[in-house]
Amino acid sequence: MEISVIQLILQAGYVVKAVFLILLIFSIVSWAIIFYKWRLFSMADRETNNFLRLYTSIREPKELYLSTKRFTISPLASLFRSVYAEKTYSDKEELKRMLKRYSLLEASKLQRYLNFLATTGSTTPFIGLFGTVWGIMNTFRGIGGKGSASLAIVAPGIAEALIATALGLMAAIPAVVAYNYYVSRVNRMIVEIEDFSEELVDYILKQ
Repeated sequence: MEISVIQLILQAGYVVKAVFLILLIFSIVSWAIIFYKWRLFSMADRETNNFLRLYTSIREPKELYLSTKRFTISPLASLFRSVYAEKTYSDKEELKRMLKRYSLLEASKLQRYLNFLATTGSTTPFIGLFGTVWGIMNTFRGIGGKGSASLAIVAPGIAEALIATALGLMAAIPAVVAYNYYVSRVNRMIVEIEDFSEELVDYILKQ
């Protein structure tokens, strides 16, 4: 009689079940972050494009400030609003330092939660491997207890153990791919922030 994957998981020992549960939690949180970041970056790109169109058409800072309050996700719009609202700088160097500080804050917002994807990609294969090793140990213990090494006895335990490795890889692979993709997008946005900061110095000081 064939045994399904679900049945193998249900029949697994407590340690292997705990490994399955940990991998499931990692996978669910990773996919939540992947979808959240996809939506966030898509909205940020859209808002940034709209903000830049206003930036090139509206040359009065106060009017631009009021017009861009609806762009709550765009890092460029947030950078402009933060600097314009503070107005505590007295010279060009102080303005540059302020822009640098706010640029780092915007960059940290973009990078938020990406470390969890990196952690998932690097740790879940080893968690799965631990489940595999533990499952194989239980299989050999069962062989010793029954004094038989027939395929019918060995196969379920080995299959149960290998499922842990498979689940570890299933959690790790999407996380690694998403992490690398989002890091490249974040780096591109950081370059945009740095370029805009340089331009914003002249824009503000001219007013």
